[in-house]
Amino acid sequence: MSDFNKTILVGNLTKDPELKFTPSGKAVSTIRVATNRTWTTQSGERKSEAEYHSVVVWGKLAESVSKNLSKGRKILVEGRLRTRNWQAPDGTKRYATEIVAENIRFLDRGPARETNSQQVPPEDPAQEKPSIVEEIGEINVEDLPF
Repeated sequence: MSDFNKTILVGNLTKDPELKFTPSGKAVSTIRVATNRTWTTQSGERKSEAEYHSVVVWGKLAESVSKNLSKGRKILVEGRLRTRNWQAPDGTKRYATEIVAENIRFLDRGPARETNSQQVPPEDPAQEKPSIVEEIGEINVEDLPF
């Protein structure tokens, strides 16, 4: 069996996407997604905690996300985990774990959207593989176990 690196998040954007371009002209957008976990303690008290995720989106998908999404929108992100490292100006080694998006689905109706769910096409349709969402059908967020 080969290795497997797949991440699926359903959450809300914490701010508007930031679109930039590399020196070679390739589009890249960074988005922040908040996911919330709610549970009941043994004493019956409801607890909740938020987790914040950095998501990097490349190419045409980055341009589409930046054009169509804004703070507060609910999305499903499918991608892979990547950890980058670099040396900070003070000499310490720094790390950042982020999700590199391969597929993004809009799960709510935004200001300019006319449908309840929009699929953003992958950057290279020739290499397109069915996403987990396509394999299992439409996902109702309320049905997710987390």
